[in-house]
Amino acid sequence: MLKVLFLGLLASGLPVAIAMAGASLIYILLADTTPPFVVIHRMISGIDSFPLLAVPFFILAGNLMNNAGVTNRIYNYALALVGWLKGGLGHVNVLGSVVFAGMSGTAIADAAGLGTVEIKAMRDHGYAKEFAVGVTAASATLGPIIPPSLPFVIYGMMANVSVGALFLAGILPGALMALLMMATVAYFAHKNGWGSDIKFDRARIARALAETAVVAAWPLAIYWLVKWGLPAQPTVIAAIVLLFVADRVLRFEAVLPIMTPVLLIGGMSTGIFTPTEGAIAASVWALFLGLVWYRTLTWKAFVKVCLDTVETTATVLFIVAAASIFGWMLTATGVTSAISAWVLSVTREPWLFLLLANLLMLFVGCFLEPVAAITILVPILLPICQQLGIDLVHFGVVMVLNLMIGLLHPPMGMVLFVLARVAKLSVERTTMAILPWLVPLLVSLIALTYIPSLTLWLPKQFQ
Repeated sequence: MLKVLFLGLLASGLPVAIAMAGASLIYILLADTTPPFVVIHRMISGIDSFPLLAVPFFILAGNLMNNAGVTNRIYNYALALVGWLKGGLGHVNVLGSVVFAGMSGTAIADAAGLGTVEIKAMRDHGYAKEFAVGVTAASATLGPIIPPSLPFVIYGMMANVSVGALFLAGILPGALMALLMMATVAYFAHKNGWGSDIKFDRARIARALAETAVVAAWPLAIYWLVKWGLPAQPTVIAAIVLLFVADRVLRFEAVLPIMTPVLLIGGMSTGIFTPTEGAIAASVWALFLGLVWYRTLTWKAFVKVCLDTVETTATVLFIVAAASIFGWMLTATGVTSAISAWVLSVTREPWLFLLLANLLMLFVGCFLEPVAAITILVPILLPICQQLGIDLVHFGVVMVLNLMIGLLHPPMGMVLFVLARVAKLSVERTTMAILPWLVPLLVSLIALTYIPSLTLWLPKQFQ
């Protein structure tokens, strides 16, 4: 009956969160076995969680980066690095999303922020609007896979899994997805006879490579200095100061923004701060860059960023709160146990369950916003994963990627609608433009599903 009520409210056009909370309340009133105030109690307790404090701060960090002119710096850095390849701006689009993913944590922020710059540049260079939209949509899915990731925070809280482990688990899958997307760009460039978009300039490439080397060498240098006996905190502080001095003297394009995920992963893997504290550190870092260092963020824009963050956070947490009571009702009424028993009666083969779970999550992702989908699916699917011995960190990455692919599909794909508005294309034409890019995404999904070491190797190195 609970499922019927939920589907009925959802079909009537109500938002997902209201449908979940409303179905739970109506069921309680009709059953008359539980006091109605339990709905409010469970919703409040569902968001009374320390890990969920990371949500507003990661949203704030992404909004600050979007509004502080950082997107143009990332674009110029990616252009210098790969713009000289055939189909150059397509490669720039993917690489720019890889870098921006380390700051925003959401696909929609990537599509709306960096995507606006990328689509305009590709159109100015003569690329078809459909190609520009397709590659931008595909690369936007990297946002929640490469850390930090808002969906990983929600999944980690719901599944009682380490958010830090999930962040580490997303790095190699993100790299694989980026390589497959760049291979797809190369295919289209070869097929259509596209050339490069900027001249091969050794000095420009050398500068971009030098910035990459600085970002890669910085954490390694700290690691070895601490290993040799230097105190950790003073060493990190001194290294950060030297980094800012080098940025001012050498006038780097994007070293400091790219350092955001390095600081996050480094701080969490070494135990300097928790993922929640890391979200606060990312916000402080973004605020310092925008207001003090680059001085591209005005106080008026900062106020607007804060208001946007409050609005987005309220939406996300209301979905989590509504899903908490709905998930509790699913468990209390025996729905989750019945589904688990049914699935296990059909198969006890992990590979077959993962195939069925992928099909379910791809379908659900077309109709539900990722946060809502995670909060509904986790109580249903995780008990089965535990019985079949499937690692929950691995399954979390697979779930998030499924739901990111769902963002590219009608009727509820938010990235689809954002890019249709940005590119001024109809939803139908935008959907057709995205279809070829489902190939690298689905290949990535299959690889991540059936090669667990792609997600689990890196977290195991830091255990």
